[in-house]
Amino acid sequence: MTSSTEQHGLDEEFEHKPVPLSHRHRLSSVAAVWFGFPMIITNAVFAGIIAYNLGFSRALLAILIGNAILLAYVGTLSFIAGNTGRSFALQAERTFGKKGYAITSGFLASVVVGWFAFQTGLTGTTVHASFGWNETATIVAATLLYTAVTFIGIRALSIVGMIAAPLYLILGFAALYLIGSEHSLSGVLAYDGLGANSMMSFGGAITLVVATFADSGTMTADFTRWSKDGESAVYATLTAFPFANMVAQVFGVVIVCAGAAAAPATEGGNFMSVLTSHGGVLSAIALIFVFVNLGSVCTHCLYNGAVGWGRIANRKMRTMTVLLGLLGGVLAVAGVWSLFLNWLNLLGVLVPPIGAVIIVDQILVRHYSYDDDVPNFRGSAFAAWACGAFVAVLVHATAPWFSDAVAGMLVGGFAYYALSQGARRAVRQRNSLL
Repeated sequence: MTSSTEQHGLDEEFEHKPVPLSHRHRLSSVAAVWFGFPMIITNAVFAGIIAYNLGFSRALLAILIGNAILLAYVGTLSFIAGNTGRSFALQAERTFGKKGYAITSGFLASVVVGWFAFQTGLTGTTVHASFGWNETATIVAATLLYTAVTFIGIRALSIVGMIAAPLYLILGFAALYLIGSEHSLSGVLAYDGLGANSMMSFGGAITLVVATFADSGTMTADFTRWSKDGESAVYATLTAFPFANMVAQVFGVVIVCAGAAAAPATEGGNFMSVLTSHGGVLSAIALIFVFVNLGSVCTHCLYNGAVGWGRIANRKMRTMTVLLGLLGGVLAVAGVWSLFLNWLNLLGVLVPPIGAVIIVDQILVRHYSYDDDVPNFRGSAFAAWACGAFVAVLVHATAPWFSDAVAGMLVGGFAYYALSQGARRAVRQRNSLL
């Protein structure tokens, strides 16, 4: 029996139950969702900042290691999602409890809505700075556009990815061509960065790479639950990490190392000014690029938030898309989005241990396919998350030379495994005494 959404031409989004095999999508469709997501100007900005501090070779190594971590982390969560069809909220429910999941899922769903507001506000300021358009009107238009696309569902995200990735590559190469006509690219490989004057450590650079997708990467199940199986879900993730993510980042690295970045310390390898300064057709395409590029981030984040809060509030994804989209738009218009960046980055430190606990629970402790009873709250999962988050914050504050994201993952995962094994031993000892 078809649902009301399917009768109106929109696919069911399965907010409250696993995606059945009959509704799974082909690999190319799921891959397009992930492949187009990292192809964003933000990646060029962050990668350029890393290169400005560390130099070409060390920046490239940090990016490679960061992407390897993302592949292992996001790929494993995707494998579980592809085999079960469960969204992130449903994954979290099995690990953190039938009621406890609302804390972790609600936390991440709120963080990604914050990113939606930030990127929507950034759309307005970017278009205003580059083309002189009214900033508030642009933010309102962007909010309506991004919300409408997300409302369509997962298939719309796939289409956005198919457009965003090729457009990024075309304009990225166009920017390099224009830069090459004005700057020599021969010194790129020898660029040393700030050297001893750098305030960024190698571990901090790895954290920055991981942190850019710590939130939506942890919520990857919302995307990869549509895969035919776990293997297909991993392949879909592989197109993003390392391939699409590294390609997007290398553009930023090359632009900074070529000495062509306008403000490498703060804007990294942002190549928008290179495109808009030449005017004409290229400038018009750059305008489209802003909406497609930032829209890719916004639609993915809003979809994550809507699926997560839809499950918690027992509402449809599309209902939450409208409500959260309007909330994000109000925050963006009010200018509050400009205060979010440091806050969101700090929260990003707390996210990786959540995914690590889920991975250890559903791969090592109890298999993801088991239908055992789930408690309302699983205390060991929350304790392990707290341990991982505490260590991540501690490393962030006292040992910047090490990656706080990696520290949080490792400690959270090990803590959960140790707590689970200890609980099992206690149960066995108690049973043996009976």
